[in-house]
Amino acid sequence: MSFQAYLATIERTAGKTPADLRAMAAARRWVAGGGLAPGVKPMAIVDALKAELALGHGHAMSVVALLRGARKEGDR
Repeated sequence: MSFQAYLATIERTAGKTPADLRAMAAARRWVAGGGLAPGVKPMAIVDALKAELALGHGHAMSVVALLRGARKEGDR
């Protein structure tokens, strides 16, 4: 599955676009300076996304990659 397919599935199932996910992360202070904020653990984000949006582990990890800046919309 491509990265873009992960994002499309998240939007379809959880109703969250990449912009929504970035806004959620900013509101929770998970991000700073184009990456994860100091002290924020990726698994804390994964656990929150699984619990609140019912995402699977792989989909939640793709959101972490998006927030870290390691991947972006349109990546395969």
